[in-house]
Amino acid sequence: MLPISDNVPSRSTPYVNISLIAVCLGVFVYEMLNRGFVDQWAFKPEYVLSRELFHVGPLFALQALVISIFLHGGILHIVGNMLALWVFGDNVEDRIGHGKYLVFYLFCGVIATLVHSLSAVVGLIGDGAALQRGVVGASGAIAGVMGAYYLLVPRSSIRTLIVFIFIITTVWIPSGFFIVLWFIIQLFSGVGSILGPGAGVAYWAHIGGFICGYLIARSKVRPRRPPRPRIIEINVRDL
Repeated sequence: MLPISDNVPSRSTPYVNISLIAVCLGVFVYEMLNRGFVDQWAFKPEYVLSRELFHVGPLFALQALVISIFLHGGILHIVGNMLALWVFGDNVEDRIGHGKYLVFYLFCGVIATLVHSLSAVVGLIGDGAALQRGVVGASGAIAGVMGAYYLLVPRSSIRTLIVFIFIITTVWIPSGFFIVLWFIIQLFSGVGSILGPGAGVAYWAHIGGFICGYLIARSKVRPRRPPRPRIIEINVRDL
């Protein structure tokens, strides 16, 4: 399933979301011209260990933690991520504001990478080389955007590309169903990665980013207060 669009137009121009997409695309072009750039700035889970953090330096680790969010491993990786960011990001930015959205996006991306790294440290990834394998991609940050979208943009629908053997079609799917199904797939895949590398996909980053975005959005959604009772003054006269 690949999201293509939704049926809720943004009420404001999503300057930050468009800029994030442009930066990711620009960095990807730079990656193609400088093959060693990804290897240099991909965040390695072993950086969370004190001995490795001391070896590379806290400043370098912090820079890699942020830069890795804008790196991608290939054309399919970046196309899928940017489509999802285009579909879900504009409405979330519209709901929380431009500046807050930028901070939100980066924060979810950082948390997602750290969750993946910690999962590798504690053995939730069955691949023995997981600590040394660099993490790249905006998937964790976009997962956070999807978590926020689930709460902030209810009752919307997602136009989804479905590819099944020789059948290629698009269908409209309720956003709640789409996002919950996506999260369940990530959760089961994350549990499955305990037994193996999970095809190199950072499922725990997706899980961590989604929960982070969901919790932040939940703090923004205020429960509806019951209406105040109307007090009517009645003058009763004795007849």
